[in-house]
Formats: sequence, C-alpha cells, structure tokens
Amino acid sequence: MMSLFNKTYFKVKLEQQPQQADGVLWLKCKACKELVFKKRVRENHNICPNCGQYFFLTAKERVALLVDEGSFFDISRPIVAGDTLQFVDTLPYTQRLQQAFDKTGLHDAIIVGQATIGHVPVVLATMDFQFIGGSMGSVMGEQIAHGIRTAAHEKHPFILVSATGGARMQEGILSLMQMAKTTSARQLLARAGVLFVSVMTYPTTAGVQASIASLGDIILAEKGALIGFTGRRVIEETIKEKLPPEFQTDRFAFEHGLVDRVVRRREMRQELIQLLHFFAAPQSEQDKALKKSGLNLLKQGSARG
Repeated sequence: MMSLFNKTYFKVKLEQQPQQADGVLWLKCKACKELVFKKRVRENHNICPNCGQYFFLTAKERVALLVDEGSFFDISRPIVAGDTLQFVDTLPYTQRLQQAFDKTGLHDAIIVGQATIGHVPVVLATMDFQFIGGSMGSVMGEQIAHGIRTAAHEKHPFILVSATGGARMQEGILSLMQMAKTTSARQLLARAGVLFVSVMTYPTTAGVQASIASLGDIILAEKGALIGFTGRRVIEETIKEKLPPEFQTDRFAFEHGLVDRVVRRREMRQELIQLLHFFAAPQSEQDKALKKSGLNLLKQGSARG
C-alpha cells in the first residue's frame, strides 16, 4: 500500500502567524497603482481603500472574517502530503511543501474546523491560495471528505470556501482522484439532509471548480472571483474563437447559472448568516407553530379548491 500521508501535524489557531513576518508597511495596488498603508488594507478586509480592488485573503484571515469571534476549532486530520511519486520539477516536491509551510504556517492548502456563524454551528473548510496555488492533492481531498463526514454526522451545515488553481501536478493522478473522492463524499450531506454552501473566490478553477465547488446546494461567488475550468488562452487556441471579455468573471458565472449570487466581501458573513438562519437554524416553538398553521391554511385552501 502506497503511503500518501505523513503524520507530523499541529492544530491551527487563528492568532498564529507565519514563521517570518515580511516587515512590509506599504502595498502597491495593481489596479489603481497607488501606495496604500498595509494596516489600513487589513482593517478594510484586504480591499484597497482607494479603488475597491480586492487583495488575497489567507485561509486564517478568511475564517476570522466569517465566523463568530472565538468560535473556531480546528478539526483537520493530522496528515501532511507524502511524496509518493518522488516528483521533481525545478525543485523536489518535498522542498516545495516546506517552502509553502514557511510562507503560510500551514501544512497544506486548507483549514477545516467547527465554528458558529450567526450562532449557527457549521463545519467550515477554507482554502489558502498561498500554499502552492491552493492546489488540491491527497491531503486536501481527505480534509474536505473529513469535513463533509463530520458535518453529516453532526447535522451541521458544511461551508467550503475555494481559492484554488486546481489539481496539484506534483501528485499526478493521485490529485485527480480527489475530484471523485470529494464528489462521492458530497452524497453524505444529501443523505443526511444537511445544507452545503459553496463560496467561490478568486480564483476557483480547474479540478476543484469542476467537482466539489460546483456541487453546493447554494453557490455564492465573491465579487471579483475568477471562475472557470481552464485558462482563456488554452480555450481560445482549442476552439479557434475569441472569448468575450467578461468570460470567467463573477458576472458571467451568474448570468449563465453557474452561481446563485454574487456577494461583496464585506457582506459575505451577513449573507451566510441569512442563509443559515433561513435553511438551517433551529426553529423556536413559535416558528414551528406558525409553520404548522401556514401548512394547515394551505391544506384548507387546497381542499376548498
């Protein structure tokens, strides 16, 4: 049996920082070209205060933005990627994993935890694009499946926040197998009657977009998200046609039915709270009575009709 995982791991705490601080005080916005104070950008949910352009959020920052303060508990499985294929490009895969850990403080490109959002218990899985492009390998596939199993068992809504370039090439066919693994695991939520909300951010592409990220009961796109299977140039060279300028944008995805709603970053938490309270929050006795009376009125109207 091939060893896909190694067992050295530690739990993530939101207050933990990457091992080395970069010491940068100012950032240059790629959209408006203005220098902006880094602390001000952080306080503005990583949005440029001059032009409104979005900067990347790390997985920890994303979790902190969405969950009730102090409610997050990491439940990720204690596994890290093994180098089954002994893959080497310009660097050995083991070195790339170490570099990603040094940069992010994470052992892979996803955090899975239990938390509350608007006081509703959820299982939240959040990807980090800084870790090898948020790519999905054996560890991410197992962590997502573990999160789904936990949500189905606990009857808590499952929320997946995607920020990914797709499958991890250093794991070859093993990474592609995660598309089938996560898609299969998704059925557990359906059988348990548990809500699955998929949140697509910049970027959500390739194998993740083609599998688990597109299977939510409700699919939200963060404003500015890039959503698609493969790059514009590859598609244009394949079909020998020019694609429209808005192709693979949040607006294009919404207009073509790939997502249910486009939501601004600062409004995403409130959007999730509204969805969770509508679909998943425990009902009070008064709510149950109102629902029952409403159903009775419908039955009476149907009988008279």
